[in-house]
Amino acid sequence: MGFIDFILAFLHDPRTVIAGWIVALGPGLVYGPLFLVVFIETGVVVFPFLPGDSLLFAAGVFSADGGGLNIVATLLVFYAAAILGNTSNYWIARFFGSRILDSGKVKALTPERLAKLDEFFEKYGGLTIVITRFMPFFRTFAPFVAGTGHMNFGKFTFFNTIGGVAWVSLFVLVGYFFGGVPFVQEHFEVIVLGIVGVSVLPAFIGAIKTAMNSRARKQAGTIDEEVLAEAHVKAAERRRNR
Repeated sequence: MGFIDFILAFLHDPRTVIAGWIVALGPGLVYGPLFLVVFIETGVVVFPFLPGDSLLFAAGVFSADGGGLNIVATLLVFYAAAILGNTSNYWIARFFGSRILDSGKVKALTPERLAKLDEFFEKYGGLTIVITRFMPFFRTFAPFVAGTGHMNFGKFTFFNTIGGVAWVSLFVLVGYFFGGVPFVQEHFEVIVLGIVGVSVLPAFIGAIKTAMNSRARKQAGTIDEEVLAEAHVKAAERRRNR
């Protein structure tokens, strides 16, 4: 299965992917790829599009219907993946963040998205790490921005743990308690697409607003790259001092 096919399969019906892993690896080793998907989505800034929400929900369903997963093990594995993934992202950014941004190779890390996260950090402080857990793309970028700005690691870890546990618990337990409902079973694909859609909607709306504002500024000739760069530096300093 190619990478694109893998993503499409997850978006269509993640149960099929998980079932394939259980058959191929057995009920003990299946937690390995489950861990990796969540760890990579949260820990590697170039993979913000991996379907973490739908994976958590589907794993909760498998934990409830005797499909080969244990609910306690599933929660613990995902807790570890989410927390360690963000921690890895933080330290990568802390040591190499400036070089990664300057290289321009991570196209998803646009100045507009960074500015949006700067606003979040300015308004909510460390709670940004918790809030963005429930926002695809931004949950991958938030620890990167925190690391680049040298946010206090103890404070980051505190909010990272709260956010990781809350995010995993919500989606896994919803799948666990409601996945066996006949309506959910009969309309599983639609529900998964709905979860993905609702999760992505804020980022999608934000991207449209950002694009429109950027176009308006360009037409007005008001973009000043030096001023923008200085604003990012000041925002990073504020995060460092929190």
